[in-house]
Amino acid sequence: MPCLRRSFLVRAWLLGLMTLGSALSPLYAYALWLHDEQAIMGTSVRVELWHEDEVAGKAAIAAVMEEMHRIDSSMSPFIPSSELSRVNQMAAAQSVVISQELFDLITRSLAVSKLTGGAFDITFSSVGYLYDYRRHIKPTEAEIQRALPGVNYRHLKLDPRHRTIRFGRPGMRIDLGGIAKGYAVDACIDLLKKRGITHALVTAGGDSRIVGDRRGRAWMIGIRDPRRRDDMVAVLPLNDTAVSTSGDYERYFEADGVRYHHIINPKTGHSASEVRSVTIIAPDATTTDGLSTGVFVLGLERGMALVESLTDVDAVIVDKQGQMHFSKGLRSVATKTDSAAPAE
Repeated sequence: MPCLRRSFLVRAWLLGLMTLGSALSPLYAYALWLHDEQAIMGTSVRVELWHEDEVAGKAAIAAVMEEMHRIDSSMSPFIPSSELSRVNQMAAAQSVVISQELFDLITRSLAVSKLTGGAFDITFSSVGYLYDYRRHIKPTEAEIQRALPGVNYRHLKLDPRHRTIRFGRPGMRIDLGGIAKGYAVDACIDLLKKRGITHALVTAGGDSRIVGDRRGRAWMIGIRDPRRRDDMVAVLPLNDTAVSTSGDYERYFEADGVRYHHIINPKTGHSASEVRSVTIIAPDATTTDGLSTGVFVLGLERGMALVESLTDVDAVIVDKQGQMHFSKGLRSVATKTDSAAPAE
């Protein structure tokens, strides 16, 4: 996988543990390194870039934040006026005409569903909406069983000629939370590239994409320890790639010794419990976002087997015992660098 061989010097167990924020060199140390961070899409959106013209660089960052807000206003299921909310309100009763952008992303979501055997499924929301993680509310088993017939991506009816969507079952609803942030990151990277920017990082929660290097050094991206908020299990030196992490620590609560979190197994309606976190590295963030969710649901063995079958995709999985597992592409590079001295 070329994008990793040229950029990935895996010394995860040799590098000091650090948070993503501290893993990035201080911005004020470089006059032309510019950044901003805002709360959008229910998470922290961060942009960092190099530009020789401070005014143009700040304008590029502002354009990224505007694009993030635009996508959120269209694809958030929590904004009543969003296009996605309109689909959820109407598509069980009639075909709904949607924008080309939303149609294309739903189409791509269905492709990830097929690739993962249904482990990734945007119709999980037919059950997922019954959980309230802030208020520690979970559905009863009877409620889950009543809602489960609505969870099946095969019942989404897309008509490319008329650009419409319709739900094939009553009670269905969709949520793009497992892929929309990655898509938004990609859209923002494309925006920066069109402005001629060649060194940048855009992050939305657990989804990041990198353009170029950090002017002679790799970007240092941390993988959080799923059980210790301020610790990292690995730090990855990356250039020109995308990375997403899905974990059972993002939105969750515990009751009676069980961790209820937002990554729902579409087949059971319960929180997936085979692993603690999955990090996917691939050329674009739409891919890494969708696959990190799907692999999380598949679990260690089936998830890693899927990753190994794909081109230009690698993974780091933290299993339910807290042990790390690397895909072959990362293990081979790690073997080659075992004898090398740690980076200074």
